[in-house]
Amino acid sequence: MDRDTVNRIFKSPPELYTKRLLLRKMQKTDSADMHEYASREEVSRYLLWNPHESLGYTYRYLTYLQSRYRAGEFYDWAVVLKEQQKMIGTAGFTKFYYDDNAAEIGYVLNDRYWGNGFAVEAAAEVIKFGFEVLKLNRIEARYIIGNDRSLRVMQKLRMKHEGIMRESLLNKGRYVSVGVCSILKSEYEAIIDEMLVQERKIYIEE
Repeated sequence: MDRDTVNRIFKSPPELYTKRLLLRKMQKTDSADMHEYASREEVSRYLLWNPHESLGYTYRYLTYLQSRYRAGEFYDWAVVLKEQQKMIGTAGFTKFYYDDNAAEIGYVLNDRYWGNGFAVEAAAEVIKFGFEVLKLNRIEARYIIGNDRSLRVMQKLRMKHEGIMRESLLNKGRYVSVGVCSILKSEYEAIIDEMLVQERKIYIEE
C-alpha cells in the first residue's frame, strides 16, 4: 500500500454496501442531512470539531471536500440508509501510515440513529476494505476518554484496547486523554468467518 495507490482510489471512492447501508462519496446535496447532526453539541462533544454554525457552513464544508476528493486526499464515505437514501453520518480513514502499512479509522453518526448498530456496520465495512482492498496490516481507532459509546463500537469490531495516552491532546481548550484500539490483519482473518455468522448480533448490540 502506497500513497499513490490510496490517492488514486479515493479520487473516486468506490461505493460500499452492507445489509442496511450504502457508503458513498459525500456530496453537496448532503448538506441538510449532515447539518442535522453536525450542528448538535451532543454529536461533537468528544470530537475535534465544533458544531456547525449554520446550514451554509455545512454546504461550504461539503463544497470544500469535493476538491479534497479530486486530489485523492480525503478518505471518508457518507453513511447512507439504503431504503430512505438519507445520510446519517460518515465513516472512513482519518490517517495512513504508509511506511508501516497501517491506518486509523474514524466514524460519526447522527445521534437520532444511535443504538441501532449502524456505526458498527459502517466501520466493519471500512475495516474490510482496509484489509482486503488496501492490504493493510494494522488498523487502529482512537477515542477521547469519556466517549464510552465509541469505545463500545471498537470492542464490537473485535479491536483490542492498547492503552491510554494521558492528556496527549489539547482539544477545545483543555487537555484530554486518548485511548487506542487496534486490529491486525491476522486477527481479522481469524475472526472473519465468525463475524459473518454473528453479523446480526453484532449490528443490533451496539
